[in-house]
Amino acid sequence: MSGRFVRVAEKGRKTFEIVIDGRRALAAEGDTLMVALLTSQEDLRDSEFGDGRRAGFCVMGACQDCWVWTEHGERLRACTTPAAEGMSIVTRLARAQEGVWPRL
Repeated sequence: MSGRFVRVAEKGRKTFEIVIDGRRALAAEGDTLMVALLTSQEDLRDSEFGDGRRAGFCVMGACQDCWVWTEHGERLRACTTPAAEGMSIVTRLARAQEGVWPRL
């Protein structure tokens, strides 16, 4: 699957695996979760307001548009959280656990 972001520089950084919605993806050392997600897929997550998939907005942690969750339900800002080897990220928690509010 192609992503929304394409690496054009710094292609020599060490890469590692993370898991996004149960699917393996590659991230590079120094990537935020937003960069790791958007280099492997077209968008970040579903909007909780029903207006479709989202791809982030401000890219600096102010707008609330890039929330994702760990597999344990912990909420993370994709734009400011560094990707780490072995992370397992969920982008559709609200639909997977309908009726359960995400942990803040």
